[in-house]
Amino acid sequence: MKKLRNHSQLKEQKESPKAINNERDLCSLTDTEFKRETVKILKELRLNIKELREDTNRNADSLRKELENVRRSQGNLENSFAEMQTELKAIKTRMNNAEERISDVEDRITEITQSGQQTETQMNNESNIRHLWDHVKWAKLRRIGIPKGEGKEKGMENIFEEITSENVPNLKDTDIKMQEAQKAPNRLNPNRPTPRHNKNGKS
Repeated sequence: MKKLRNHSQLKEQKESPKAINNERDLCSLTDTEFKRETVKILKELRLNIKELREDTNRNADSLRKELENVRRSQGNLENSFAEMQTELKAIKTRMNNAEERISDVEDRITEITQSGQQTETQMNNESNIRHLWDHVKWAKLRRIGIPKGEGKEKGMENIFEEITSENVPNLKDTDIKMQEAQKAPNRLNPNRPTPRHNKNGKS
């Protein structure tokens, strides 16, 4: 009788499989059914654990690859940062050199400007001295008897020869070397006062 009942229960389980999900269903099972359900649950757990392990391994591999990418990116960033620092130092060095060159050029421009001003002042002084000296020479020529305007017509060399031939006739035979010759100006500087001299014209 018992064998028939077990056989009928097995037959019903084969014909109508059902999922046992609660404790009451488990308690109503026979030992064989309980063992069978336990084995089934263990197989499902083992399968789930296997799938979970595979998913975990896949996730771990993915995370490992991402970590390697992050480390690689970090290395690239560090290299880029080092290159940027090197370029920045080079730029700072070039800027300092440029500032030094600009400072040297400014100093040189200042020196040239001061030298130009001094040269211009010196040239003005020399011109004033030359003009004053020519004026004095012209006044002396007028004092010794040359009428006004005659120097322009005859020329200073002819006047000088005329004066020397009259006053020192044997001067050409004497070995004399001229050390300095200056020409009197054709016109007076209007900015300077004109000295008044007595004319001694020839009769």
